Amino acid sequence: MKISVTLEQAILNDCWNKIGVGGDRSCKQLKTYIHCRNCPVYSAAGRGLLERDAPEGYIDEWTDLFAQTQLPEGSSQSENTKTQAVIIFRLGVEWLALPANLFKEVTPPSVIHTIPHRTNKILLGIVNIRGEILMCISLSNLLGLEIPEKSKNSKSNPVVQERMVVVEKNEERWVFSVDEVSSIQRFHPHQFRPAPAVITQSNESYTKAVINWQNKKVSYLDDELLFYNINRRIT
Repeated sequence: MKISVTLEQAILNDCWNKIGVGGDRSCKQLKTYIHCRNCPVYSAAGRGLLERDAPEGYIDEWTDLFAQTQLPEGSSQSENTKTQAVIIFRLGVEWLALPANLFKEVTPPSVIHTIPHRTNKILLGIVNIRGEILMCISLSNLLGLEIPEKSKNSKSNPVVQERMVVVEKNEERWVFSVDEVSSIQRFHPHQFRPAPAVITQSNESYTKAVINWQNKKVSYLDDELLFYNINRRIT
């Protein structure tokens, strides 16, 4: 039996959590589709989330963010060319940074679709970013970070919002989720301190320097090693 459903009905009707595999499994369509992800209702809801418009003011907000060129205190505009631009972001309680030129887009969270026989702790699945299908990874699992459960009060601050970021290197694009993203920051070479031995003791440490930023220790990641191991771990 063919099921006809509008996009609005699918988004509002989360039947998969009520009578489907996430609920009491009383849905009669389970006999036909086996799993909710095979059902047209579930598919329509997924399309609705992937194709939804960006929140009002979101594009302007991030246009302004990436247009910023903040200088370290005491620096002049002429010294700007000597600095390294980075974007700082948070995973759990860890503050991390990567070169700003790797970041192509910052978006609201999107639905991650698993890939049969391919999804694992590193490769979570695929996401639709403005019509482009991209691989989504778990950066926290790749780095071996322990992410604590989010507190119930974590969503009370409207400024702190989860995001998905798109990074690219050597024409390879990846998506990963972060708990918070800061604006572009610039640091002089002398502000990149050697990583402590407790961090670098691993044979596969991704931290090549530490930055002090707003009284926080930020791990500046080795992007060459990071992208190398993304490819190695998911193929």
